[in-house]
Formats: sequence, structure tokens, C-alpha cells
Amino acid sequence: MNRPFPPAAGESAAPGPLAGLKVVDLTHVMAGPTCTLMLADMGADVIKIEKWPNGDDTRHSVPPKIGDEAASFLMMNRNKRGIVLDLKTAGGKEILRRLIASADVLVENFAPGAMERLGFGYEALHKDFPALIYGSLSGFGRTGPYKHRRGFDLVAQAMSGIMSFTGERPDGPPVKCGPPLSDITAGLLAAMGILAAYTHRLKTGEGQWVETSLFEAALVQTYWQSTIALAANTAPRAMGSAHPLNAPYQAFEASDGWLVVGGANRKHWLLMLEVLGATELASDPRFVNGSDRMAHLKELEDELSQRFGTQTRDHWLAALDAKGVPCGPVNDMLQALSDPQTLARDMVVEVEHSTLGAVKTIGLPVKFSETPGKVRSGAPVYGEHSRDVLSEYGFDEAQIEALEREGAVFSAAAVPRTGKQIA
Repeated sequence: MNRPFPPAAGESAAPGPLAGLKVVDLTHVMAGPTCTLMLADMGADVIKIEKWPNGDDTRHSVPPKIGDEAASFLMMNRNKRGIVLDLKTAGGKEILRRLIASADVLVENFAPGAMERLGFGYEALHKDFPALIYGSLSGFGRTGPYKHRRGFDLVAQAMSGIMSFTGERPDGPPVKCGPPLSDITAGLLAAMGILAAYTHRLKTGEGQWVETSLFEAALVQTYWQSTIALAANTAPRAMGSAHPLNAPYQAFEASDGWLVVGGANRKHWLLMLEVLGATELASDPRFVNGSDRMAHLKELEDELSQRFGTQTRDHWLAALDAKGVPCGPVNDMLQALSDPQTLARDMVVEVEHSTLGAVKTIGLPVKFSETPGKVRSGAPVYGEHSRDVLSEYGFDEAQIEALEREGAVFSAAAVPRTGKQIA
């Protein structure tokens, strides 16, 4: 029987598709946590290991804060259990090794060489745990002339070419895309690679090393611009919101705000002209087909901008939608997060945090008809699950206390729930 998509109200959801998968998460900040977030949202048991004494750097990416917690950390680490280890101690290494022994996946995004220096590089672990899937994210990958460089999204966007064709005009300064797209894309690619490796392991029993980088993640965002560069030996330049291959496919300003229109193919082009009352442009030799319109893009923008400026955004959106022309408003983030489609697809949800109560977060963007993922728990307080995890993995009370005295592990004290305050 086919299940509704998503589950009907009141229906108990089946475990996520990755229920039972055990993940040791040694990642921090953005790219790595995006990877493990995807795995956790799809049901994996992710144990996030934070460093002592400062934890994940996003704990200090403030403002904003919700209560005493950094909002950025809360966003990237829901659905994970958190423990704090000092991996420079013998006890910290012992704990990590025991976690790895029963894990399916380890994910790390340390600086090049750091895992090897700690004794947890892939080659060392593969000998003892041949079924382990070992995921690595870095700035430039583990091979090539830049393998020892550290990486940041800003650097990846610059070196991949993205900043050269982002902006309002060809002669303008380089512009970074607003979101950290190489971080997020690298996380998604790593999760995809890990699941592919998991499929291979289900068939063969063999683990392997899966790795990607911010630089490669940024490069795969340039498919259209790379197409132009490779085929025409031309470096694309900034075009504002316009498309490098099709027109009109961009933003236009109405009398009270901005909207975007995808009127590039012949069907949508002609329908858009009907809406604008500009059917004479269909026979204008400058705009007859797509290549003509691209060759005369500035003139096309001028013609269409004059017409869009005569009415409100809502007027044009309603008229274009009625004709089936792809269009939408240019939203700010508050408008995007409160959009009815956002809410209908559970892309903003509330999750219970152990000290803050209900906290809003972004939902899971992949829907499953039989095994839906879910945002189940809030991000951990620093060291929140240390004792629970150690007990689960066979450490008794005396051993846990000894590890705490050694400084190998930090355990959070019980914290009473506080009211949610945003600062």
C-alpha cells in the first residue's frame, strides 16, 4: 500500500531510512556538520565529538543567541548527541577508539594531517576496522599541489571562479555569493558519497575512504559557466540576475518590488509578452529566438523593465502565474521562511531543546514515503551526552569519573530549563 507523502496527521512515522547507522562525528563549523546533519535527519545515530575546552567554533559565532546558546550551533547540530573529549589525552583516545570500533561511519574535517598525528588517520583505522566508512572534508582534497592548504568558503568561491561572475556588472568588483555554498555543497556531496560507500559495503562488507573538498564543491556549482569556458574559451562575467545562456530569465522591478521571471523558452516567452501587452516584441528581429535575445540582452532588459515598472509585483505575479509562466517574488529571509509553501513542506519546524524549550529550525529537504526522516531533538548542550554515551559503550561509573579527573572527557552538569531569549 502506498503511504501518503508526507505521513498523514496522527500517523506514527516509521524510523528514518538510516535508522541503525552509527556515525562518529568529528566535524566542526559548517561543511562537516552539514554532512552529519543530513545523516542524522535521515535517522542515523550521530555522536558529535567536540574539542575541549572551547567546543565547535559555531558555539562562538554570535550574535544571535537563543538563551545561552549560539543560534548557529543550534541550527547545524540538531538530532545529534554531543560529547566532549580531549583527544590529546590517553583517555580521550581510548574513548574515541571504542566508539569507532562499533561505528559504521566516521566523518572528520580536521586540518590536513591532524587525524594522522592523533593516530586516527584512514590507513591506521582501516587495518583494524576494514568495514568502517571514513569520510573526510577539506579545503582542497587529499591530493594535488594544494592538499596541505586549509580551506574556507570565501577562498573556494574565489578560486573556483564564482566570484568573477557574481555581481551586477561585468566590470564590477568580485562578489561572494551570500550563503556559504561551497561549505553546504561539500557537506551534501560528502553525505551522498558516504551513502554510496554504505551501499557498496552492504554488498561486499568493505569499507572505504570517501573524501571531497570545498574547492570541488564550488567548482560543481559552475556547470553553466564552465560550459561556456570550455566550449568557447571565454571567461563569463557578472550579469546580475540574468542567465548566461537563456533570456529572459532574471529579476525585474515592478512598481513596488522585485520579481523573477523565467520566460526563456518560446512558449513562455510568447505567454509573457501576452501578459505584458507587448506581443509586438515577438516579431522584433532582435528578440525572435533565444540566441537573438542573448545577443541583445541589454536592449531586452530595457524593453521589459519599462513594462514591468507600470504595475505592482502582485499584479504581475498573478497574471504570469495564470498563464503558466514561471515566476516568483524576490523574498527576504523572513518572507521566505514564512511562505505557505515553506510551511506546507515542513521546512521550518520546532524542535525541543533540553534547556531552551521549543526552538525553530530548518526541516529535512528530502521526503520519504515509507521511512520519513524527522527533526527529533535539539542540538546538544556542551557535553550533554558524555556520560550517557560512555555508559552505553561499556564504561562504568568509576571509569567515567577517572576519565573526567584525567580531563579526557567533559560532562555537562544538569541544567534547569530556561526561558527562550534571543540576543
